[in-house]
Amino acid sequence: MSPTQAPPTRTNPSDPSLTGKMRAITQTAYGAPDILDHANADRPVPADNEVLVRVRAASVCKGDVHVLTGKPYLIRLMGYGLLRPNNTVPGQNLAGHVEAVGKDVTAFGPGDAVYGQAHHGAFAEYVRVGADRLAPKPANLDFEQAAAVPDSGLTALQALRDVGGLQPGQRVLVNGASGGVGTFAVQIAKALGAAVTAVCSTRHVDAVRSLGADRVVDYTREDFARLEARHDILLDLVGNRSLRDCKRALKPRGVFVSCAGSPGDDWIGPVVWMLKVVLAGAFSSQKMAPFIMKPNQSDLVFLKQLIEGGAVTPLIERRYPLAQAAAAIGHIAAGHAQGKTVLTV
Repeated sequence: MSPTQAPPTRTNPSDPSLTGKMRAITQTAYGAPDILDHANADRPVPADNEVLVRVRAASVCKGDVHVLTGKPYLIRLMGYGLLRPNNTVPGQNLAGHVEAVGKDVTAFGPGDAVYGQAHHGAFAEYVRVGADRLAPKPANLDFEQAAAVPDSGLTALQALRDVGGLQPGQRVLVNGASGGVGTFAVQIAKALGAAVTAVCSTRHVDAVRSLGADRVVDYTREDFARLEARHDILLDLVGNRSLRDCKRALKPRGVFVSCAGSPGDDWIGPVVWMLKVVLAGAFSSQKMAPFIMKPNQSDLVFLKQLIEGGAVTPLIERRYPLAQAAAAIGHIAAGHAQGKTVLTV
């Protein structure tokens, strides 16, 4: 916050300027996208370490589909609600302006343009977000573009850099390169100095090539497991190939990073899949690692630097107004979306 900027507004639940109603997408049961409603909801009030953000745009991710459907059922045991959602306003990824801050927040003030990932509630006019899950918005992005970054950008960055241990000059294969995470993974791997092989379907080949991939494999015509070249890192975002095939695509000391669950299992499929991945690497020189992204401010700042430096640009396929959130989530749920899908609030 600059010396001339007004001091942050401290929150008080009884302050009439911070209470009242807002328009939001609401969900009171698990099911298909048509259960969602565009309705009035209570405006949230941030806790001491939280920021109230006036949402300008939000993006839809695969996690929103899981929260909508309540599948795999394991997520219901992870705090989302056993029979119905505990949180009635879905949505995680957002960009907007700071409206007010809690008394312990010093990094942000009213009017600041920010982006980040909330626990829930981003499909609304206002959302409360932990200050440690926000960062200043990249200056060269509009709000729709910025909202497309958090979950996918963080997943790609952490999977490649932290789990994969990516070093300049290495070879990276991205299976599922045309989706939200994949489009960021191709660009981030290139920015970190890797040679990238990107796997996608015919419809997405040109778009993925435009992101800077050194080689694009159309999986309807070519099998990445049969390529002559072997890779230092294989980032799997689909889960549609056997672990044996994935190991075949790696160098003897390569790293397999799985950000995909086992398809077709609504119960404990993700747990079974993670165990299979770990066991596959237990007696191998190749590292096999399941991965779950952890939102944090420092990595959002790192992504901001890559974006402002021109190394990374969000690829947005579709934009919807907030009232059409059901259609946006349905598009993601149908599969094979290209890049990101964004809601304008």
